[in-house]
Parts: sequence; structure tokens; C-alpha cells
Amino acid sequence: MHQKYKMPDAFVILMMMVVLCYLASFFVLPGFFNTPEQTNTVMLSQFRQIASPAPIALFGEGGTLGFFNVLFEGLVSGDKNGAAIGVIAFILITGGAFGVLMQTKAIDNGVMSLINNTQKIDWLFIPSLFVAFSLGGAIFGMGEEAIAFCIVLYPIMQKLGYNAYVTVLVTYVATQIGFATSPMNPFSIAIAQSIAGLEVFSGAELRVALTAIFIVVGMVFTMRYAKQSRISVDCSTPQSHPQLSAVDKVLLIAFLAVIIWVIYGVTAKSYYIPELAAQFFVLGLIVTTIAKLGKRQSISESVDAFKHGSAALLPAAMLVGLAKGLVLLLGGSELNSPSMLNTLLYHCASVISHIPDVIAAWSMYVFQSVFNFFVSSGSGQAAITMPIMAPLADLVGVSRQTAVLAFQLGDGLTNIIIPTSASLIGCLGVVNLSWGDWAKFIWRFMLVLFGLSTLAMVFAQLINYQ
Repeated sequence: MHQKYKMPDAFVILMMMVVLCYLASFFVLPGFFNTPEQTNTVMLSQFRQIASPAPIALFGEGGTLGFFNVLFEGLVSGDKNGAAIGVIAFILITGGAFGVLMQTKAIDNGVMSLINNTQKIDWLFIPSLFVAFSLGGAIFGMGEEAIAFCIVLYPIMQKLGYNAYVTVLVTYVATQIGFATSPMNPFSIAIAQSIAGLEVFSGAELRVALTAIFIVVGMVFTMRYAKQSRISVDCSTPQSHPQLSAVDKVLLIAFLAVIIWVIYGVTAKSYYIPELAAQFFVLGLIVTTIAKLGKRQSISESVDAFKHGSAALLPAAMLVGLAKGLVLLLGGSELNSPSMLNTLLYHCASVISHIPDVIAAWSMYVFQSVFNFFVSSGSGQAAITMPIMAPLADLVGVSRQTAVLAFQLGDGLTNIIIPTSASLIGCLGVVNLSWGDWAKFIWRFMLVLFGLSTLAMVFAQLINYQ
């Protein structure tokens, strides 16, 4: 019996790219763009190449970069304000803080309380759940957690007359819509913007608007389908759950307060990676204190939760380091310094330089959507594609912020339908839906999301989104 083919991990794909870069260094002529000083304008006509290849050493000594040094050099590159070391520290601290919060079960209990308090109110039940899960995806990257909620929510949905499709819509689909348009998801937008050399969480205004628009569209679709497909059942004794405890309420208020603080810091105080990491660390400390005083969990349990939360994001942190190492192996990202990356960018830009910049921006979105089939991890896709897409955007007249938006939309929304998304398959599995049946059901809605995303990309390019 043949084993089912499985796509390689993002780490494996990046290492394969490292090997290809090493081999290419024996043949490819490094190039650079001879740009005038004190200008940000780069033109293809400014491209120059050096006379001979510059093969990469297998092992770098005395601080030089070699094939076997790629991971270490990538991990320690940059400073606290940028890729990679600053972003890695930010990811680990933020992951630990959310690990402590999730360990308290306050988020889980909050959602279950919402279900309990709205399941008797037909007009409020579905939209409340959809908005709650969308905000979960937007604020802290909820995705895999939707599987557990599908397990709990499916029997309640059946009791109320709703089917498996509605269950997946209000949980997993909602999280991915929030994830794809998020103005502040620390595990996708922060990584992509850092790699692109942008301020973390910058350009939030347009993303907030997109989040609202996409949530409304998704909610309307879900409500209409839920109404059409609902069957008449006896709802006189709906399944109940314990009310939200005082400790849960305090924890959720503290979480909301820190999120408001983060938003204020980014918009009013220009907080960047060091300050943001500290804010999330404060969240972890506050949650630990409340959980201890409320006898929810001990300090030792909170510390363990912090370590496990950080450990869960260690693969994402490693990907950031390896991606940066790959860029360094290609010669770095300086356009005026000879590198294989510049040569690659020149030839890619030459191919698409004859199409309008609006089409170029849209093409980036389509590329990210297709690429997500192979690498469904948001952090993995950012690590692989953004080192190329960000400088390529400069060459074809697209802002880097627009390039990051293309990554966000392409990565997040296609997770709703691609069979390589473990979270989607997990959610379908617990509600007994096959992927084929799901694809037949959701493809029309995916066309709507594709159309909205196309409009978003066109608008972003027309306003020179920064």
C-alpha cells in the first residue's frame, strides 16, 4: 500500500533553497543596481553585473558566511529592532504570553459563555460567534484552536438545527478571515513586515477597514446559509454551560486592556518590536498574577505554560532565522551591493516590468495564494517568499506594504479550501465532512473572497499603500 504523499516542511523547503543557492553561486554572476546616493528610486537600467561568479565557501571562518553557517548567521543577524534576532525574541515572548493566557482557559470559557448566552437568541447567535472567532484569528492568530471548538460546538449546533457546514463556518472560516486581514496578528503580519523592513503593525488603518468588510461579508454568507439550511428541532432544553466566573472576567478584561495598550502604543507612541514584546510580556505577568490570586493555576503552572507557548513557536522563530540566512547567502538585500539576489530580482522584474503596476500587485496576491497550497504555514510562507517579494515590489512600482498585504490575503484566505491545511482537515474531520464535499460547498464563497481581495489589492496600489 502506497503512503500518501506529504508536502515537505517549510524548513526542508528552505534548506533545499539553500543548497540551490550554494550550487548557483558557482555559475550566477552577482549583480547590483548602480543607484545614485540619497535616492530611493531603483530602475532596471541601473543594473550591473560583476565579471565572474563568487562561489560560496562550505564553511565560513573569521566571521565570513559559508554554507554550514547559514542558520547561525541568520539567527544572530540584525538587532533588537529588526530581523532576525529582534523578531525571533518578539515571537518567543509573545508566544509565551499567549501560552499563559490560553492555559487559564479564560478564552475558551469566554467563547462557551457567549454560546450559552446567545443560543436562545436566533438573530444574535450566529453573528456573535462569527465575530468572536474572527477577532480570535485577527488578534492572536487562532487557527488550530478551532478544531477543539468544532468538537464542542457541533453537538450544540445540531441541537439548534444547524449542520456541520455552519459549524465550520462560524469557527474555522471565521478565524481565517480575521487572520488574513488582521492589522496586528503577531505571528504573520509581524513576521512579514519585519522581513520586508517595515514597522511592525504599520499600515493598520487599511487593514482594520478590510477586517471589518471581510467579517461582514463572511457573516452575511454564514447567516444566510444557516437560515436556509436550518431544520426545525425542539430547542426547549438547549445544552447549557457554566456561567463565566469572576476570574475569567478579570482575565478577559486584563487581556482586552493590554490589547488596547498595544494599539495605543503603535498608533500614538510609535512602539516597535522591543516595546511590543515588553507589552506582551506584561500580559503574561498580569495573567500569571490573576490566575494565582484567583486559584486558577499556580505560578509554576503559568511558567510551564509560558515555556510551552514559546516552544510551540520555536519552529516559526527558526524559520525567520533560516530565511534571513538564505538572504545573506544570496549576498544580502542591499540593492547597491553585488549579490545573486539582485540578479534574481532583475530577471524577475524584467519579466513583469511591461505590465501595469496594478496587475503586478494583483499578481503577487495570486502567487501567494498558489504558493500557500505548498506551504500553508503563515510564518513559513512569509519566511520563504517575503525576502524575494519585498525588494521585487520596489523594482516593479509596488509598495512593500502592498506586497505584505498580498502575502496576508493569499496566505490566510486560501486556508479555507486547500487540502494541505491541517487545521481545515482537522475541523472537517471532527464534524464528519469530507474535503470533497466541503470544496463543493465553499467554492462560490471563495470566489467572493477572491473578488474582494482583488479589489483590495487594486485599491492598495492606487493609493500607494504605505
